[in-house]
Amino acid sequence: MKVLVAVDDSRGSHRALAWVLDHLFFFPAAGGDGHGEEGLEQQVPRPEREGPELVLVHAMEPLHHVMFPVGPGSAVYGAASMMEAVRAAQAENARNLLDRARLICEQRGVAAATAVVEGEPREALCRVAEDAGAGLLVVGSRGLGAIQRAFLGSVSDYCAHRASCPIMVVKPPPDDEDDDGPRTSS
Repeated sequence: MKVLVAVDDSRGSHRALAWVLDHLFFFPAAGGDGHGEEGLEQQVPRPEREGPELVLVHAMEPLHHVMFPVGPGSAVYGAASMMEAVRAAQAENARNLLDRARLICEQRGVAAATAVVEGEPREALCRVAEDAGAGLLVVGSRGLGAIQRAFLGSVSDYCAHRASCPIMVVKPPPDDEDDDGPRTSS
């Protein structure tokens, strides 16, 4: 099975990757109930032939034309060279982000492939899940309340309704704060 994990620079994304590594790529050590003396689960890496294939995916938002105000009631579009520089910086950030996530996987003994897709994240993630033949798409949740979801939209909600494969949304703990501040409601 191919497991795709959506990776960005949010805490929700980090929680989703950690959950996948903890639950899909490790299992309790043989013997007993898998708990040590202090009740901590001892984990052993799964043999590669048994485990699912892990793919870390980052959706890179499309660049929109940049306009700068040059005076009252007038604006100028950014130069093509500036747009290329911004695009190159975006691609470099995506590579760095995926390299850090892959390093986390390697430190846990799990090999992971990476992919950068372009487009609005919610649509790009659904598209790559279908194109890759994913068996599971895992996304983090920012813990937005109902009103925030209505105005800001929710990548996880969109994917849950439109992805071609099963989707798992890793929610923040109830007492946790999301990336934008404290949770108000769910």
